[in-house]
Amino acid sequence: MTDASALDADIRWDDLKIENSMDLSYATQFSVDYYTGGYKLISICDIGDYLLVPDGKNIPEGLPSDITLIDGIPKHAYLAATSGMDFIVKIGCLDRLSFSGTKEDGWYIPEAKQAMQAQTLAYAGKYNAPDVEQMLAGDCDLAIESTMILHNPEVKEQLETCGIPVIVEHSSYETDPLGRLEWVKFYGALFDAEEAAEQLFASETAKTADVLNEAPTGKTVAFFYVTTNGGVNVRKSGDYVSKMIELAGGTCITFDDSDEENALSTMTIQMETFYEQAKDADYIIYNSTIDSELTSVSELLQKNALFADFKAVKEGHVYGTGKNMFQETTGYGTMIADMHAIFTGQEIKSDYFYKLTEE
Repeated sequence: MTDASALDADIRWDDLKIENSMDLSYATQFSVDYYTGGYKLISICDIGDYLLVPDGKNIPEGLPSDITLIDGIPKHAYLAATSGMDFIVKIGCLDRLSFSGTKEDGWYIPEAKQAMQAQTLAYAGKYNAPDVEQMLAGDCDLAIESTMILHNPEVKEQLETCGIPVIVEHSSYETDPLGRLEWVKFYGALFDAEEAAEQLFASETAKTADVLNEAPTGKTVAFFYVTTNGGVNVRKSGDYVSKMIELAGGTCITFDDSDEENALSTMTIQMETFYEQAKDADYIIYNSTIDSELTSVSELLQKNALFADFKAVKEGHVYGTGKNMFQETTGYGTMIADMHAIFTGQEIKSDYFYKLTEE
């Protein structure tokens, strides 16, 4: 929230100069420019620009109306973009969040659950129905939203009218999984924790170094789950999970010609279609982040007996994902390394994937 009295005639937007810009290796959907005096301009592709004013500094006069102002490092933020939680936790900034758009039982990140149990992080309504009164009473100084908020522009407008700036993160539009991982630097800039973000990014990408230099394994992979009505939900061809499989040396079996590349890049097909194209896949990975976790192949066969004919089932190459896979966004490097381990018959070193038992 800003106060006109905070304006300082000696500081003008036009007088601020860019000192340097954030180095990005993979991400294309955001940038950060560092200005004199510690000011940061965060730009998000197709969303807009945000000026982050350092604590103790004044708001520049003449700031263009199309730049959203964030006055001071956020200390009581509302997080509706679930993909941001793991980044925020891992760079040591969980205490900068006061409000969550996800209930305690919706989190698979232990620190988030613990914060809600300790009541240091409060549920303040979903992204499309936030409890604005609760947020104002708790001095909310920023709402971090996913692009879902763009379907409810009236909610965004309500928050802004009440003096709560809204930043819409765009990580789901990164075409490279490591580009998604690099959004940890976005959160590092937002919460003034760039060093921690750089260290985490370097550590995680190092896990993929050997894998990315290896030749493709030639293994084909189907990534899916069975819907409640018996359909099969699969990833589209431009999806980042498909890209992770490719980076890990596999070939993801896809069922479309779409170039769509965002978090919504899934489609549901009939079991017959899935059977025709995936029955000879070398590996199948069941997406348990949406459906319940499977522990055995027999549970998979209960969903549809046709799975018994699949090559991967016959050869014992059936895996599942942990519930934490999509929320733990800092783990993309580990996920790629573990996928490569699966495709090459090596030991999995995390809990993002597990092998289904026969019974």
